[in-house]
This record gives sequence, C-alpha cells and structure tokens, in this order.
Amino acid sequence: MKSRGKEFKGNNLPFFACGISSVIHPRNPMVPTMHFNYRYFEVTDDDGKKHCWFGGGTDLTPYYLNKNVSGRKNESECRGIGGIFFDDLDKPSEEELFQFVKACASAVIPAYIPLVEQHKDDPYTEKEREWQLLRRGRYVEFNLVYDRGTKFGLYTPGSRIESILMSLPLTARWEYMHVPEKGSREEELLEVLRNPVDWAE
Repeated sequence: MKSRGKEFKGNNLPFFACGISSVIHPRNPMVPTMHFNYRYFEVTDDDGKKHCWFGGGTDLTPYYLNKNVSGRKNESECRGIGGIFFDDLDKPSEEELFQFVKACASAVIPAYIPLVEQHKDDPYTEKEREWQLLRRGRYVEFNLVYDRGTKFGLYTPGSRIESILMSLPLTARWEYMHVPEKGSREEELLEVLRNPVDWAE
C-alpha cells in the first residue's frame, strides 16, 4: 500500500476488503462487453485508527465501433473505449463516497440494457465472431497482466480463484501477430483503441 501513497503505523495490519463485480460477455459481437467493479478497503493501524477508501469503475469493450455509444492501456492499445474509473478515494467523507459509489453502480443497468436491446439480434458473420474471440483474448491479457484487482485477489491468501477469474470470457482465441484487413471495421476499432477518443466531448 505504500506504493499507492498509503502510509500506516505498524506491519501485518488487519484489513477488510469487499466489492461487487460483474462482467457480461455477449454472444453477439455487435453487443459490447460490459464490466463493472466497485470496492471498499479498510485498514486498522497500530493506534486503532481506521483508514478506508473506495475504488471502482464501469467500462465497455466493443468488438465493433458504434459511434452512437461512444481505459486501460497496455503498451499499444486500450482494453475498451472507456468508462468511469476511480481509485483510492477517501474524501470528502465515507458516507458521501458510499453514496457516490451507489449512484455509479445504479447507473450501470439503465445505461447498458438499451445497447443490448438495440443490437442483440443484429446479424453477424463467422468472421465477425472470430474477431470477437480474438478481442476476448486481449481482454484476458489485460485482466491477467495489468488489472490491479485481479493481481490483488490472486496474491491474497485464502482467496477463491474462481471468484477472481469470473471476469474472463467463457471462450477466447489467440492468433500470432494478428493484423486486421486494411480499411475494415476491425481496423477501425483498433485505430480508436490505439488512439483513445474523449467520447464525452
């Protein structure tokens, strides 16, 4: 925690962590994957003082760009088109932050379900399904290599691996050095992931 700017008196301090996460990986590649995670962390120092903070976020990972709808980076691209992310929030007050987190979590379903309804019956080809599986492979990479929550869970003694890895898609695919066809919708998506856009403007 010291690397995250948290300094506490003592070592091997008791802590409490809880959170709620959900990921939906739709079968239809025209519907984006949706992920949310909201969490609370608390540590009691040697003086008996409680320190707590919140973190979380919601984001979309499309397989095809839908500009009406519209992260996290590795060295060359983002995982998705973005969303809301925050971490280590400990001000203004615990209750005000809890209300903020509740408001964020309560906005997920009303924002995502219309996208599902709009695109769940869209036709798609086998090639588009293969692209979806390739992008899911990248999703797996981001979660296992870069995601702090996943790493925290994997290193926590007594944790349930199944709960930590629940965010991974049921099916995914990898191809060595895959490059989409020039001028394709697949290339269009990669262009946005490599050069993020501020969709809120």
